[in-house]
Amino acid sequence: MKNIGYCSTPIGDIAIVEEDGAISQVFFCADPTVLGQIAETDLIKKAAEQLDEYFKGRRKAFDLPLAPQGTPFQQSVWNALLKIKFGETRSYKEIAEQIGNPKAVRAVGMANNRNPISIIIPCHRVIGSDGSLVGYGGGLSIKQYLLELERCYD
Repeated sequence: MKNIGYCSTPIGDIAIVEEDGAISQVFFCADPTVLGQIAETDLIKKAAEQLDEYFKGRRKAFDLPLAPQGTPFQQSVWNALLKIKFGETRSYKEIAEQIGNPKAVRAVGMANNRNPISIIIPCHRVIGSDGSLVGYGGGLSIKQYLLELERCYD
């Protein structure tokens, strides 16, 4: 069963979805009412609290059960993203090399784009090989905000 909760953040409202005792989605939501009735659980509340701590600079790592749905390749990319420390960045090429598939730079970009658990699985920490900010589902201004937030509290 899916449960959905919402939290307000400095970058807008965020929806948090729990399925079977794990967080399965975290995404930006301009209009939370389109997703249905709020059904907050203890885990959704915990995730919202941890996101609040993150935005206030009091949390550098999340401690939540995660269950993102995706292909084995996507899962490998998302697991690599979880290893990027707070305040650090990696290029798409570095992630491709880390998962043992150095020629899969574009595929890493697509998997990054399909990350269902924004912020907690830190896809915003992946940048272009030249250091440029490229691609982010929430928009480049939000990606820049998140990276600057982490630099301030690192």
